Amino acid sequence: MRETGDIRVDVVPLGTTRATGRVEAAGGARLCVRTRDRVEVHDREAYLAGVREPAGGYGTPPGARADPAPDGGFVVAGPTYVRSLKGGGTVRWELPHATWHGGHRTPRAPGAPAASPCGRFVAAAVPTPLPPEEVADRAVLLHDGPPPRGYGQDRLLLLDAATGDVLAERPVAAVSGALSLEWRDDGRLLGASFRTAWYGWASLWAEPSRDGMRVVGAGPDRHELTGFVPRSSRLVTMRRAEGMSLDDDRYELALHDTADPRRTTVLDLGGLSWDAENDDFAHAYALDEARLLVTADWVTRHGRLERTHWLFAADSLRPLGRLRYPLPVTVTQDVTAFGDGTWLTRDGDRLHRWRLA
Repeated sequence: MRETGDIRVDVVPLGTTRATGRVEAAGGARLCVRTRDRVEVHDREAYLAGVREPAGGYGTPPGARADPAPDGGFVVAGPTYVRSLKGGGTVRWELPHATWHGGHRTPRAPGAPAASPCGRFVAAAVPTPLPPEEVADRAVLLHDGPPPRGYGQDRLLLLDAATGDVLAERPVAAVSGALSLEWRDDGRLLGASFRTAWYGWASLWAEPSRDGMRVVGAGPDRHELTGFVPRSSRLVTMRRAEGMSLDDDRYELALHDTADPRRTTVLDLGGLSWDAENDDFAHAYALDEARLLVTADWVTRHGRLERTHWLFAADSLRPLGRLRYPLPVTVTQDVTAFGDGTWLTRDGDRLHRWRLA
């Protein structure tokens, strides 16, 4: 499959705008713009046209992570709480919990909560401190300190978006240094990924309801859930090389059918590389229901290192080639995909929007 890398797929520019901060798709034709201490929500088309009039904003306090909610408010994970804010910034509800692990002096939530597109639920994760007598009996633990503190498996919570009541919870196989929670566009499926140092990623997906949370699938070992394929029953997970051992030093892409767990396709990304030891694959994005974009470092057959974007079929993981952007545009691993066949790349302080030719 190495020769696939020599196939170039042309793209069409749709416009450029200047922007600071990280730009993410937020659902409902909105954008979430993140800077070091603030999160803002903008109308997507207006923002890309250069209009900077946020529909809402939140100044994130130290140690907190925030995500926009569909009603114009925000859901926030802090060092010791999960909080829901109304559009005007007043607190709708707050759920206190033990201090997050990973930093005794400056505890920080490893990821933000996620409000469902339907507005009924909020997904969040909380830590599980252990009493000293239980620390030695748990398979997954972490000692913070000083003073030392023991932690067991984090817990995934399904909360009532209106009241903050816990509708369901389950332990996850992680003491998370990082976590990612994502809803499918229809709100009927929640994807969750958790990363523990030395253990890698663990991922699952579940169906939420007022009566609980039913887990319907899980990713392969060390795979992170990178997104849902729009207008389909498919989702994508990815494994990255961690370099701990020869078995860890590999990249994989996996496609799962949530309607039929037996239908899983796994692709060894190393088969694409002319120099597998130096190629790196960073993230996968669903451009639309038919195609995936994967960001990577690519070593050509002549030994030259390039930043590149691969294109894959979203129903089979068949490699289609690498995207060819017009010069002098350069690309990085920073991509925002909208699920409608268009996406953004960043070149310094410029955002470029594209579609396939």
